[in-house]
Amino acid sequence: MSEKYQETAYVICQEEIGTDIYGMWIKTENIAAKAVPGQFVSLYSADGSRILPRPISICELNNEKTALRLVYRIAGKGTEEFSNLKSENVIKVTGPLGNGYTMKDNRAMLVAGGIGVPPMVELAKELKRKGLNDIKAVIGYRNNEMFLKGELEKYCQVYVATEDGSYGVKGNVIDAIKEYNLEADTIYSCGPKPMLKAVASYAEGKGIEAQISLEERMACGIGACLGCVCKSKEKDAHSNVNNKRVCVDGPVFDSREVEL
Repeated sequence: MSEKYQETAYVICQEEIGTDIYGMWIKTENIAAKAVPGQFVSLYSADGSRILPRPISICELNNEKTALRLVYRIAGKGTEEFSNLKSENVIKVTGPLGNGYTMKDNRAMLVAGGIGVPPMVELAKELKRKGLNDIKAVIGYRNNEMFLKGELEKYCQVYVATEDGSYGVKGNVIDAIKEYNLEADTIYSCGPKPMLKAVASYAEGKGIEAQISLEERMACGIGACLGCVCKSKEKDAHSNVNNKRVCVDGPVFDSREVEL
């Protein structure tokens, strides 16, 4: 895990890219330079009554690694506050946090759903930069409001599943994988737990590796409070029980490490 920093970052720009979904670029001194695909940052509210930070995954880094893009959905007062930030506003940020994806030199399939889509952008970009050409992305949306689809298409072939059948395959990401007869050696995934459970089961059945990024409510973001534990198949050295701390042991795990 890379060294983490606490900074006052400057907002470069922000736009609404979907219903209650925002994309915000912020300029950092060190965080962007150290971040890898799959990590996250903690954003702090300017309202003193909201003490705990909000964890948000890193969507994208600029080429100079001096700025990062955060894509998030309004889920409460904290994220609603962030959505009102404008260019030149400042925000307190800690990061990069957690462990990201371990990128392999083989056929890659990126599988994501909903607000799990953002981290796939930087992952696809980095895999492409490393010279990997066989990259597919299978993305699940509720409807045809397909945020970040265009960004992903710059780096890989994108296949879509929608719950309402308005675009692509009607159903979920596993339905799309089967419909298009897609194959890979490594699956990289992020999204809601039912989707991750299906991805882990699919990968196990195919005998291939799946790296999954868990979405959990976090409090401290640094592993101290044990508020974001998940069940693991082996005992955690920190707590000596069958738990993993999503914020520091993850958020990315080998799907065989954890119980969903």
